[in-house]
Amino acid sequence: MSESSTLALPFNPAGIQLDRHKGLSRQLYQALRLRVLDGRLASGTRLPASRDLAAALAISRNSVVRAYDQLYAEGFIEGRVGDGTYVARLPQTTVPARKLSTKVSTGFSTGLPTALSTKSTDLPGDLSSKVIHSGALQRLENNHLPRPPSGPPRAFRVGVPAFDLFPFDVWAKLNGAFWRKPDLQQLCYGDPAGDARLRGLIAAYLRSSRGMQCSAEQIVITSGAQQGISLCAQLLVEPGDGVAIENPGYRAAGHAFAVAGANLRGIAVDAEGMDCAALAAAGACRVAYVTPSHQYPTGVVMSLARRLELLAWAERTGGWIVEDDYDGEYRYTGAPLAPLAALDRQGRVLYVGTFGKVAFPALRLGYLVLPPGLVEAFAQRRAVDVRHSEVSTQVVMAEFMAAGHFQRHIRRMRRAALSRRNALLAGWPRDVAGVGELPAVAAGLHLTVRVESLAREQALVALAASVDVEVSALSKYWLADSATPEDQRAGLVLGFAAVPEPAIDSALARLRQVWRG
Repeated sequence: MSESSTLALPFNPAGIQLDRHKGLSRQLYQALRLRVLDGRLASGTRLPASRDLAAALAISRNSVVRAYDQLYAEGFIEGRVGDGTYVARLPQTTVPARKLSTKVSTGFSTGLPTALSTKSTDLPGDLSSKVIHSGALQRLENNHLPRPPSGPPRAFRVGVPAFDLFPFDVWAKLNGAFWRKPDLQQLCYGDPAGDARLRGLIAAYLRSSRGMQCSAEQIVITSGAQQGISLCAQLLVEPGDGVAIENPGYRAAGHAFAVAGANLRGIAVDAEGMDCAALAAAGACRVAYVTPSHQYPTGVVMSLARRLELLAWAERTGGWIVEDDYDGEYRYTGAPLAPLAALDRQGRVLYVGTFGKVAFPALRLGYLVLPPGLVEAFAQRRAVDVRHSEVSTQVVMAEFMAAGHFQRHIRRMRRAALSRRNALLAGWPRDVAGVGELPAVAAGLHLTVRVESLAREQALVALAASVDVEVSALSKYWLADSATPEDQRAGLVLGFAAVPEPAIDSALARLRQVWRG
């Protein structure tokens, strides 16, 4: 049947109200997503053809196509060859439809334990009495935290954006304008939660780009994502609490929870993200730390079904989810995917964001989006450490965003990362013994390729270093006591955004020479 055929609509389009002065495709996407989540569009429901829905709503077909494309990307709908578009069939054992909403909770269910690890918002100035749990201490001894590499970026450093493209001239003008005539009130002690204007602009950005219904009052500014993770560890974890972390995963996050006394439990990552069945079998966990938009380091994007399953785990157990959206801006097909925080209705998700992946790492500016009941405690705890963030950086970033420079820069960075990704994919040496096929890369700033054995991995990394090419070993991202056999942990992790295309081509030529030799 062709798209132009007349189809009976499975829902009343008159119920979808669109504001003609705002983005129509985004509004339609949000309206359809909400109907899937609250059960008005059940799994298996056939959707109208794009032309039919466009005619019913009196909007362009392109607006409907863009909305459908985003719903496809996030897994809410699926196409059936020759049979149209349907609401995706999600596992019935995840979260009952009546429990799902895109609204942010304004409180907590009385049936769930919500106390912070301090048991009080009157926080002491010294947490030295918090003893590291012996099991966590052993994990620290067995898993030395590697320091980020210093010096100028080179191919193929992981975790570094194309900050050579940052508009430093614009930043300098805004910074100079602030210091030429500063507001004296801003030079006094500030709100430990951060600059009010910047918090409001971050909230507006997340509402438009991530579909998060958050407010400025839910945001706490941090000195980068790592401080945000550390605050979560300090306030959510008591010594001996179980904390689920992705395995392999971001080692610095595991260390933050270990220092807080957590009993780290590495949870396997498969093609859909953190394995929630393994999470359930791991025993009581107070926190699950995840990187769903682009798993670090495997690059997997967490499926919608798995996201709902993880939220169901948090609701069922009273656990917390720390969602690290470290490079969520970088999606090369469609808009960024809706985060867990946009699907959370029980106030169980703490969202960690950073400017370091769209500006430059040394900026040290990030933020937390918190359930409303946690904001005051987090702000007070941060005040104990640093009182408040450095003022001028916050003010300048707020002006950078308000003047439109931030959005323009994100678009430029996304184009640059895509071009640099393509350069890596096009020039990659494909006939190197023991190295697997390159994966498809739809998001993020790095990719991971499997290697047949640990010995081969180490040899390839050493050969790369001999010609001044930085390749990370996948085996370094695993917990030392993982049950996975060593050879199955082997691989290469390559960041592709740190240097321009000519430097990528040069590095690949050197790799071909030493790896094939």
